[in-house]
Amino acid sequence: MPDKNKPSQEKPKRPFVLGIETSCDETAVAIVSADKHILAHSVLSQIEDHSEYGGVVPEIAARQHISSLDHLIKAVLADASMQISDIDAIAATTGPGLVGGLMVGVMTAKAIASATKKPFIAVNHLEGHALTARLVDNIAFPFLLLLVSGGHCQLLAVYGVGQYTRLGTTIDDAVGEAYDKTAKLLGLGYPGGPAVEQAALQGDAKRFQLPKPLLDKPGCDFSFSGLKTAVRRTAEACVDKEGLLTLQDRADLCAAFQETVAVCLANRLGHAIEKFRKKAGPGTLPFVVAGGVAANKVLRARLQAVAEEAGLTFHAPPLALCTDNGAMIAWAGLERLVASPDINDIDMAPRARWPLDNDAKPLVGKGKKGAKA
Repeated sequence: MPDKNKPSQEKPKRPFVLGIETSCDETAVAIVSADKHILAHSVLSQIEDHSEYGGVVPEIAARQHISSLDHLIKAVLADASMQISDIDAIAATTGPGLVGGLMVGVMTAKAIASATKKPFIAVNHLEGHALTARLVDNIAFPFLLLLVSGGHCQLLAVYGVGQYTRLGTTIDDAVGEAYDKTAKLLGLGYPGGPAVEQAALQGDAKRFQLPKPLLDKPGCDFSFSGLKTAVRRTAEACVDKEGLLTLQDRADLCAAFQETVAVCLANRLGHAIEKFRKKAGPGTLPFVVAGGVAANKVLRARLQAVAEEAGLTFHAPPLALCTDNGAMIAWAGLERLVASPDINDIDMAPRARWPLDNDAKPLVGKGKKGAKA
């Protein structure tokens, strides 16, 4: 986490919100103040626990949250030189995510809130990512958001806290999932995003021609399932008699895959900018990219070029705030607390599905619980 948010001389201003994040495979806790100071934070990664499986195992993730969360909360309070009585509200990721992990964070947060008579604030994990840029930069509403992570790939117009319009989403796989599956296929390990990005540095992106799903189609939706299949077939065609790929084959495939993703994201972003401007109006508007995949430097650079060419200012959280963390949950909770001082979501239960745009409908099928995200 960047330490530029640490206060220097000025005393941080109330309210103070404790944020808990347990939606996937990071156990994270942070305390954030109203004047955008991250007073303390801690993130416990579970990469080693899941690496041998090539992905997150929900049961293992939940057990690790149970064993770590109480200790992390105590450590963060100590780092901030605060008591729980100093905290004004407790926020926790309440969805979307793995239900087992969500239950751990939500029930812990509710227990603390009830015992201390503090409000409990249910935070949408996606809103945490969406508002992170406002924690580290002075970004006003409205702004255009590209949310890219292991489970989500969406373009959204953000008009205020809780006010989101989905412009486009993936019709199958998220871009982060495509990175993870590509890394697993090529034997690069887990997590896949950083592994593919690193391997691509030594690769030739022009050696392999991979399909660019939906590139010539109107709209802002994404598709990455076919791209994953193309990577698999290309890899199978390159293996030697022993069924192995050379290091150069892997690097070239990673470079081609990453370049294809960059082209697809840039194309869809261009369409979204046109839609966004029709409602938001002319002038300089912010574009924010958030989520774990936003840590990819190649993708960042491509998206920044598209946004700035269209007259939008480019914003992305520091790399340490792109992946799941407690500060983004604390800040989203604080934004909600300021907007609704009497807020208390003590009756809200964890939700595996929780779209930011409640009017959004699933692109495929008619799930009883609505769109996943």
